[in-house]
Amino acid sequence: MNNKSLLQRRKITTASFVASAVLAISASSLAAEEFPTHPLSMIVSYSAGGATDFQARVVTSIAEQVLGEPITIINRPGAGGQVGWNYLVQSGEQEGYDLAAYNVPHFIAQSLKYDTHYNIENLEPIANWGADPAVLIVGKNSPFETIDDLVTYAKNNPGKITVSGAGLFVGHHIALLQLEEAADIDLKYIPTSGGVDALRFVQGGQVMAGFNNLSDAYRSRDRLKILGVADLERNEKFLPEVPTFMEAGYEIDDSSVNFRGVMTRSGVSEDRLEMLSEKMVQMFNDEDIKSKMEKGGAPLRVMGRSELKEMWPRRKVFLKELFADLNNEELEQVK
Repeated sequence: MNNKSLLQRRKITTASFVASAVLAISASSLAAEEFPTHPLSMIVSYSAGGATDFQARVVTSIAEQVLGEPITIINRPGAGGQVGWNYLVQSGEQEGYDLAAYNVPHFIAQSLKYDTHYNIENLEPIANWGADPAVLIVGKNSPFETIDDLVTYAKNNPGKITVSGAGLFVGHHIALLQLEEAADIDLKYIPTSGGVDALRFVQGGQVMAGFNNLSDAYRSRDRLKILGVADLERNEKFLPEVPTFMEAGYEIDDSSVNFRGVMTRSGVSEDRLEMLSEKMVQMFNDEDIKSKMEKGGAPLRVMGRSELKEMWPRRKVFLKELFADLNNEELEQVK
């Protein structure tokens, strides 16, 4: 073979290599742009019909329009959310298709108090859709008409008032611990598998009171009495007549407000996390979604990934300090 033929062959080989590399890069870019290419799934760690489940189904109802693929809701209730969130970390894939609805302070508080598989280090925030305060509720026929009525009875009957909530170290439980501390009373906490059961316990008379989500209580307000809101201000849109605990004279802040949003396990590429965040913020701000959430008594608070990456660590520090301030003996009894 002469030198001219050899040179031509080398040029062809080099050109083929460059073309292959360009095609590979193009295919890789195309694959990234095409995400998602099949339906996504989102774990709801609470029972069907509860506030988190109801809201998750509403805010993801236009996923196919916005993302190009639908989001399937999968309920994995148990242990105040631990079953579902442990499943995500242990069994979820790292491609961005396996998501979960999060509840803050719930999962952060549980990771501080229990040996969970999840924590803020191995979960990635995507977007937040709501902020749902805890409210103190009693049955329609309860003799308690105000927070003071319940506190007075509790002072005269220590440990006799049973109070339901959606598990241990969730927002409901935190609100109860704060009430015990602020009012210097002893209550008997009855943790359930989720907000639905906690609400039913109050409606059915199995407990004397309960802490629940404002949104759930609002939808069931004809069958309940709502005595107080654990937030810094009254909710003028949904419960303008219900006072905050602070208005009633009890130092209970917004520590138990339930922030809800979407997360996934660590390992998903930052490009996909940012894309999902952008698209979900778009979904949550859709006017039809806003209307449906308002009809369901669900307060909106839309935040993107960057804001949540700052909020999660702040809440962790805050909860550590809160648990240190609360009655340690009480905390140990419920573990």
